Amino acid sequence: MSIEAMIREHPQVSDETYNEALGRAVKHLLYCSAICNSCADACLAEAMDMDQCVRTCLDCSDVCAATARVATRRTGSNREVLVSQLLACIRACDVCAAECAQHDNPHCRRCAQMCRECSDDCRAAMESVQAEIA
Repeated sequence: MSIEAMIREHPQVSDETYNEALGRAVKHLLYCSAICNSCADACLAEAMDMDQCVRTCLDCSDVCAATARVATRRTGSNREVLVSQLLACIRACDVCAAECAQHDNPHCRRCAQMCRECSDDCRAAMESVQAEIA
């Protein structure tokens, strides 16, 4: 099953109105939410103090999940909120990537990479949504 296919099948979305960048961002938002959640759990099991990393991972996970929910709604339009949510997600991903990059363990390295990819995808999606407005 594909989230992109689900968005394409929405009655108010056609091949001409499907936003490829936004569809790709939604997929990575869902992955990033799950990976950040898993990283936070793994950080709890580390011997060192990982409180700040846990916090940034959980915040990022929640922001990514909320952004995915807003971005998958295709009935009507609320572009201003969508753009604001994408901006918040970019910031949350950048903060989380920077925090995780400070730690030398596989789960944090993977999380930092996913956050950077998600941030890039959200930037591309935001640009494409703003271009639709113009």
